[in-house]
Amino acid sequence: MSRSTILPRLGVLVATAALMSACSGGMGEDAPDSQGEQPAATQEQSAEEGGMTSDDGGEMAMDPAANLVGPGCADYAAMVPDGAGSVEGMAQDPVSVAASNNPMLTTLTSAISGELNPDVDLADTLDGDEFTVFAPVDDAFSAIPDDDLTALAGDAEGLTEVLTYHVVPGQLSPDEIAGTLTTVQGEDVEVTGSGDDLMVGDAAVICGGVQTQNATVYLIDTVLMPPMMAEQG
Repeated sequence: MSRSTILPRLGVLVATAALMSACSGGMGEDAPDSQGEQPAATQEQSAEEGGMTSDDGGEMAMDPAANLVGPGCADYAAMVPDGAGSVEGMAQDPVSVAASNNPMLTTLTSAISGELNPDVDLADTLDGDEFTVFAPVDDAFSAIPDDDLTALAGDAEGLTEVLTYHVVPGQLSPDEIAGTLTTVQGEDVEVTGSGDDLMVGDAAVICGGVQTQNATVYLIDTVLMPPMMAEQG
């Protein structure tokens, strides 16, 4: 129950107790508050210690940087310390918009938005539910030979298979991500390790646990290939 709901109810209880006391001649003016309400300063301190912040409406929200893991998080924060592409900024937007604001994800953004292939536009789909997204950074796409990347970009079905293999239904935090996960593409991907040593298949997590409005994002250093496509060469 939120504080904004609790406080009015406490007020009603206190007023009721005071009325009953006045009628009975019991409670004195200096009697302690029987509701045991914490002082505002103590409540704010407790919220800060728990990684929670308070917005103007008094509701508590998790610090978007609270669950970050990965050896590249400090470099990411230094590269984008504020603004729409920062950790805090990405938390304000749906995942396709958040990715488009991140300077490390320009190739992925072009792939999911229809820019790379007009027949592959996954932005609305990705923004329409809760997901965990393994997001290859630009250097990961640069590691693919040009001919292979051009061929993939021209193959709408193949590109869709690759992109949806990077997406898992539901939001998974770093402490629950390890294991065998079934992707939106339909095949499984294995996440191993923990903390700053997470691996998604053969890809290392650069910085994970990045929040958007509807997704948890893990920046990875390699483009994942669905097992069936990898077997076909």
